[in-house]
Formats: sequence, C-alpha cells, structure tokens
Amino acid sequence: MRVMLLKDVYKLGRAGDVKRVADGYGRNYLIPQRLATLATDGALKQVDRIRSAAEGERARLNQELTAVHNQLNGLQLNFPVKAGETGKLYGSVTHQLISEAINQTKGIRIDRNQIIGEPIRSIGVHDVKVRLTVDLIPELTIVVHREELPPASAFEQAVPEAEEAVGAFSDLQAELEAQEAEARPRAAERKQDEARGFAPQTESQPQPGSDRGEQEVEGKDAE
Repeated sequence: MRVMLLKDVYKLGRAGDVKRVADGYGRNYLIPQRLATLATDGALKQVDRIRSAAEGERARLNQELTAVHNQLNGLQLNFPVKAGETGKLYGSVTHQLISEAINQTKGIRIDRNQIIGEPIRSIGVHDVKVRLTVDLIPELTIVVHREELPPASAFEQAVPEAEEAVGAFSDLQAELEAQEAEARPRAAERKQDEARGFAPQTESQPQPGSDRGEQEVEGKDAE
C-alpha cells in the first residue's frame, strides 16, 4: 500500500514523504499510531502543510535534544554478567537494562524503544545507538564483562573469539580440500571403467557366475 507519512519514521522517511509499505505494517502499525495515512488524493493535497509543520517540530526537537545527544554520544556503560566458557551470557543485556543504566548514570530518561538493535547475548564491546530524533542518534559503548573480571577484560574477549572463528574456518576449508582431492582419483577411475564398458556392481544384484548364482542353480537342480 502507498501511505503518506504524518511524522518522521526512523529508517522509513520524514513527514510528508509518500512510501510504499507492506499492508500489515501500514494497517497494523503506521496508521493506528498516526504515523501515516493512506496516500489518497485528499491526503496528498495536505503534503505541503504537513512537511512545513514537521520541519518546525523537527528543528525544535533537535535544538532541545542536542545537549542530550552530546551527553550520550560516546558514553560507556559497563555490565558485569555471568557467562559460559564461550562467552555466551546466561540471559541477555536488554534494552530495558540499558535505558535504566543511562538514567542511573546521566539522569536521562530514555524509553527502551528508542534503543536500536538486538539484545546483547555475548561478552565483549558492543556499539548501541539511541534514536532521539531522525537527525540525532548518539552511539554508546556497551562493555559486557564477566562479573569476576574488570571491564577491561571485555576488550580482550573479541580477540580469542575472532582467532577461534578463523581457525575453525581454516580447518573446515582444509577438510573440504582433502575430500575433494580424495574424490578426484575415484571419479577418474569411474570414468575410465565406464569408457571400457565396465558397469559398477552391487551386492544386491549378483552377477552371473557368482557363488550366489551357482547356489541358486544347484538348488533348482536338486528340486
């Protein structure tokens, strides 16, 4: 369906833009939340007014939230956690936990829905963005470390994991190359046999003159 945005929508467009979206996304989210309306002829006549009003509101919010952006951009938040040997967490660092940490650290209230990305499920250093406006999106550094180790240990976690991944890939590649090298002579032998007129034999189909065939003949003679 074609809709006209009534408000700025992250990763979709700005107020006044006409976009084609999935029917479910439009009917179940954009339109009920009053973020968009159907792009009818009547609605499109209002596009200039909607864009003008949105630009004024956007400028106001950008000015109001610039100080918040500056406080959050580059902020480091540390999360001590329990994790397995591979670095996978027993749980996850959710958007709610991050928003609460921002409030405790900076006294800034951020709704969890403003945090972009998936919950964090592994030890390491992660970059997380916060959507203040379509123009102001500060980036935070989330340090997830074992609770018995200092935060600095999280910066070292990524190195062994990367090396392990490279090593696993190299081992797999070597195994595949070995299998291919082993298969080449066999394929060549099969082609040579086929060229000479030899067909592959299977145990389920005994060939004339085989022991099994002779036994069956002898059994019939005995009858």
